[in-house]
Amino acid sequence: MKKVTKEVYLKWYEEMLFWRKFEDKLAAVYIQQKVRGFLHLYNGQEAVLAGALHAMDLTKDRMITAYRNHVQPIGMGVDPRKVMAELYGKVTGTSKGMGGSMHIFSKEYRFYGGHGIVGGQIPLGAGLAFADKFFKRDSVTLCYMGDGAVRQGSLHETFNLAMLWQLPVVFICENNGYAMGTSVARTAYTTDIWKLGLGYEMPCAPVDGMDPVTVAEEMSKAIERARSGGGPTFLEMKTYRYRGHSMSDAQHYRTKDEVEEYKKIDPITQVLDVVKEKKYATEEEIIAINDRVKNLVKECEKFAEDSEYPPVEQLYDMVYEQKDYPFVKHKL
Repeated sequence: MKKVTKEVYLKWYEEMLFWRKFEDKLAAVYIQQKVRGFLHLYNGQEAVLAGALHAMDLTKDRMITAYRNHVQPIGMGVDPRKVMAELYGKVTGTSKGMGGSMHIFSKEYRFYGGHGIVGGQIPLGAGLAFADKFFKRDSVTLCYMGDGAVRQGSLHETFNLAMLWQLPVVFICENNGYAMGTSVARTAYTTDIWKLGLGYEMPCAPVDGMDPVTVAEEMSKAIERARSGGGPTFLEMKTYRYRGHSMSDAQHYRTKDEVEEYKKIDPITQVLDVVKEKKYATEEEIIAINDRVKNLVKECEKFAEDSEYPPVEQLYDMVYEQKDYPFVKHKL
């Protein structure tokens, strides 16, 4: 595994803090109805992404996930202003405003969504890995899912083929405890989700998803196994979301005390504690990081606010290749 240095800790703190504040801003503008539809926020799960990015080769590795997908493409290199613009439905967004919250996408940065169908991305992740193996490309795909998605039959079909064909893929379950609003204990006899890999003799393990160092260590092993031809891995990242499943979630299934307990192991606080303990940054430097994060969030908001909505014609341009729209019955 690449060393976790002072520079890595400072990078983690700044990036994870930005992801948190970016999502907080989205929550605020959602209440103002500037962002519509569903909105699923990543608050609390940042260590899963930070650790994975440290283990990846961002020049060739791929990522695919479900609909809690705003900050992952930012970590992969996508301009955060474009991500926010996409959520606003603006033409400057990552999908020209046509994808919205659940369908962020960037072929350029090898981020393949953003999928609104629960578990729909699991076979697609295996498909990306199959393409890399078929074309003999030295790339690994990270395929994320939630604890609710592992109840889908497509996971088992995918695991079977991934092992049969020894695909270069790492499957990651971000187990935040509740799926949409039902605890893992109420949906399955065993709460050890990682054990699902045992039925396919797939290497699998539980991971502390609140600690980016632990995530980086386990992800590095899995990625190296995949890249060297050793086939897939299934990791259960035990994490927690501080906000509801979506903005419309009243969260009656858990107590405020439970949330506060998990906030004591906030991944951002853990990283900041190390930064302070090892004197990686002075108080002034930490304040400067906080200011940079605050200013970048403001830039993203301004960019999204100032951008235009897509023209009506784009509805057709995104569907039809033939420019005279032969199947359209009504003139624009």
